[in-house]
Amino acid sequence: MKRVYNFSAGPSMLPLPVLEKAQKEFISYGDSGMSVTEMSHRSKVYEEIIARAESDLRSLMPVPENYKVLFLQGGASMQFAQIPLNLLSAYKTGKADYINSGNFANLAIQEAKRFGDIKVVASSKDDGYSHIPDWNDADFRPDADYVYICLNNTIYGTRFTTLPKTGKVPLVADASSCILSEPIDVSQFGILYAGAQKNVAPAGVTIVLIREDLLGRALDITPKMLDYQTMATSASMYNTPPCFPIYMAGLTFEWLLQTGGLKARKKINEEKAAILYGYLDESRLFKNPVLPRDRSIMNVTFVTGSAELDDAFCKEAEKAGFVNIKGHRSVGGMRASIYNAMPAEGIAELVEFMKAFELAHA
Repeated sequence: MKRVYNFSAGPSMLPLPVLEKAQKEFISYGDSGMSVTEMSHRSKVYEEIIARAESDLRSLMPVPENYKVLFLQGGASMQFAQIPLNLLSAYKTGKADYINSGNFANLAIQEAKRFGDIKVVASSKDDGYSHIPDWNDADFRPDADYVYICLNNTIYGTRFTTLPKTGKVPLVADASSCILSEPIDVSQFGILYAGAQKNVAPAGVTIVLIREDLLGRALDITPKMLDYQTMATSASMYNTPPCFPIYMAGLTFEWLLQTGGLKARKKINEEKAAILYGYLDESRLFKNPVLPRDRSIMNVTFVTGSAELDDAFCKEAEKAGFVNIKGHRSVGGMRASIYNAMPAEGIAELVEFMKAFELAHA
């Protein structure tokens, strides 16, 4: 059966070479005689798998030596609580500043308010999150324990193109829907984290890069499992880790290294996004609601202006092999998530389909 073009925001499509290698190794990994799904995480074979995944990720990004790489469970949403639990005592103030740029940033804010003094420095909520809000660096509290942003807003198709200047206050960022899509300077962040199910691996593992000086400062109420120090000390294996997603992440890291790394990936992703945005900017039917300066190269949102026509487009698109293109339930419309694994021809064929739909309905 022909594979569809899967535009899902997550879980999303994975690179075909990664899937094929996993398929080949699924029954027996190497000469182990067993699948990774059956393997003890304490075995020498699995220890080599997770160690190689970390090593390749460090090379790929690259990750500075004074950062720990953690492979955790609980999804990115777990980090909404884990971050304040671990950092709101860093400078003994219990304060943190947030920029509210979308649904997931807003959820992080609501969770953090359970643990400390949370200030929303800037927000685009009243504008339907159609842009990254403007902020004034002077508004960040110098005694805050951290400043928090969501680098790419999956639902609304926006992204940060510049970072807040926070001085000595650690910057924390959710990179779930943009990690590994382009080079990023990890040293600019105290914590950089990402759920894997968009650009890295199947759902089940969350990658956390944390600067070592931020370890060991968790609030007393923090469960042991949610203390970053616990996981750093045990090399992410305090308990049974999400073994298979980590293995799949390792295959993705390997694929990215073999195909030119993140500089090459950025060029490819910008070219892919330009194809779709270029058409949207010329279309008489479809419109992208995002301020051009803040457009994501991973999640492209668009609407026709008619809920009925949007629904018709999604149904016809699915029949044509363009699946999961319906927008998030909170905003409607359409959304094409064009992560690393989406080939350029998938976007080109989508644009041709959109042109035909426009001709029939405009």
